[in-house]
Amino acid sequence: MTIRKGEAADMPAVLELINELAVFEREPNAVVVTAADLQRDGFQGNPLFTTFVAEVGEEIVGMALFYYRYSTWKGKTIHLEDLILKEKFRKQGIGFALYQKIIETGYREGVRRIEWNVLDWNTPAIAFYEKTGAKVFDDWRVVQLDEKGIQAFVEKNKKS
Repeated sequence: MTIRKGEAADMPAVLELINELAVFEREPNAVVVTAADLQRDGFQGNPLFTTFVAEVGEEIVGMALFYYRYSTWKGKTIHLEDLILKEKFRKQGIGFALYQKIIETGYREGVRRIEWNVLDWNTPAIAFYEKTGAKVFDDWRVVQLDEKGIQAFVEKNKKS
């Protein structure tokens, strides 16, 4: 097993992992991003994210995608968007190796916090995160405005 920085050519395999995660999270039709989007957004101009991929042999079996954020309270932080492993490769230490790579990257980069979201029903993941020292907050809520909501807001609040 090898963990390495993702490359543009890896994005079709990364997209397969994203789709597998969507099925696991009970949102199989929610993914609209394409491999071309990932290649453009992660590897051209000012990249919006970084990936690490886990390979077994020549096969990409897992990935972690993250980006830097800025906290008004803490300064530079990392947001771990997703850590995904093909189902048949779980419970072999590969996910831990990706998780460790993100944390080591944050440490090396001097970030003051690494954050991510976890679904409340994903109790194995919650238990894993807590075992590694992460705090899972019950009192914060994720807030999102989707494309339709953005459009509706802009149209409703247009200045004449």
